[in-house]
Amino acid sequence: MNLLKTQLQRMVAAFMALMGTTVLASANKPEPWQMTFQEAATDNMTTITDFNNFLLILMTIITVFVLALLLYVMLRFNAKANPTPSKTSHNTLIEVLWTVLPIVILVVIAVPSFRLLYFQRVIPEVEMTVKAVGYQWYWGYEYPDHGDFAFDSLMLNDDERGDQPRLLATDTAMVVPVDTTIRVVVTGADVLHSFAMPAFGLKIDAIPGRLNETWFKANKTGTFYGQCSELCGIRHAFMPIRIEVVEKEAFASWVEKAQEEYAEIDSSNGQFAGLQNLTTPRQ
Repeated sequence: MNLLKTQLQRMVAAFMALMGTTVLASANKPEPWQMTFQEAATDNMTTITDFNNFLLILMTIITVFVLALLLYVMLRFNAKANPTPSKTSHNTLIEVLWTVLPIVILVVIAVPSFRLLYFQRVIPEVEMTVKAVGYQWYWGYEYPDHGDFAFDSLMLNDDERGDQPRLLATDTAMVVPVDTTIRVVVTGADVLHSFAMPAFGLKIDAIPGRLNETWFKANKTGTFYGQCSELCGIRHAFMPIRIEVVEKEAFASWVEKAQEEYAEIDSSNGQFAGLQNLTTPRQ
């Protein structure tokens, strides 16, 4: 069984390479012509990727099987090859098979699906909490476990972004330590938003007047980019998310500086609310 699984995984990898979808090790953001997921940075995203590959293999097998049946029927039972058709109206074995097999397939899909859903929704014991607040149109972050400081994160335009990717660059980032279980509390200050980070396997709605929560544990350092994934208004496409995952010592140093830098900022009310041009998107 393990040998078969290994061979199937190799087939998927070969198919992806054939389609020109090589994923770079440093791909923590969307890449040109990318057809696969971003490289996983959490166990959650690794499980999602494995489940996706499993479904791809299963769907390919079903598609090939149905195609083979169609070709067999067209060749074996066309008017030329079978001029005198059978008058059989029922076949108990076939009727049982086409009822039982789909049920078995659905059960095979359901087991890993429910396991993944449970893994995502049941939050383990966490080591720190970060609150993400969606505003029109930027994100604000609060650190209640580290002095309760807060700041906002705005998209940078082409003249400001430097080496950061276009439409994903921000002036500040959510900074978190590596190998740390982190609870993310998400809400919206005005309209519906959605906090999404593809490399972490995160996507959760930010709803005004309601606190949703999710979690992640990044297993490598780096810069990771996401975006708001809810149609929240005219600047929806200009509401990026940047998360910096650093070593624990570097995070402790950053917290000390952040506590001083953001001590006087009341970001919970949206420090930039009303100050941005709401009609002309930043390019």
